[in-house]
Amino acid sequence: MKQRTALVTGANRGIGLAIATGLAEQGLRVLTAARTRARAQEAAEQVGGIAVELDLSVPRHVEAIAAGLEDEHGPIDILVNNAGVMPPGSALEATVEQLEDTLNVNAVSAFALIRAVGPAMKERKWGRIVNVSSGWGSFASGLGGPFAYSVSKATLNAITHTSARALGPHVKVNSVCPGWVRTRMGGMDATRSVEEGADTPIWLATLPDDGPTGGFFRRRQRIDW
Repeated sequence: MKQRTALVTGANRGIGLAIATGLAEQGLRVLTAARTRARAQEAAEQVGGIAVELDLSVPRHVEAIAAGLEDEHGPIDILVNNAGVMPPGSALEATVEQLEDTLNVNAVSAFALIRAVGPAMKERKWGRIVNVSSGWGSFASGLGGPFAYSVSKATLNAITHTSARALGPHVKVNSVCPGWVRTRMGGMDATRSVEEGADTPIWLATLPDDGPTGGFFRRRQRIDW
């Protein structure tokens, strides 16, 4: 069996780095994507992967860059859309610019990457796409986080649901809430380590052929949208 290739965005720190490390430990070739070449290279050196400079703030450039990655490195079998930003503020405090920027990084660029690699996954009849979301993006939980972040994660969940239907049963597309994790975003008072936060994303990225698709998971259990 050939070595599979995984692309992990936001791989230079926190949950993304833990996901990249875990996938590399399972024998996958990992493309560590970060906003700058230096950050991507630092992550690649830590996990034994390949550095990829990928700025998700400009979605229209992302799809072309991802297509170029496949030309250079071969098929991407696993995509982990992990990178994210979280500006503060309620719906009355956030600005239009903050909402646009957050949607671009957290949702629109994730969609661009799915568009770039998903059709080939469908044609090959194998692929895994993991969208790192949040309970704050759940309507069932009340969208309780900062406004722009919650809206962007709810949008990402919608992308998961509809992309799973479009890509068919052989490409497993799922959202995951890693929980409250001790990262720069989560803070040091969080209850879970980065390794614990990375466990379910790694599980979803390596699902067997009879694994679930089109779902939202936390701690390997399905949760409500």
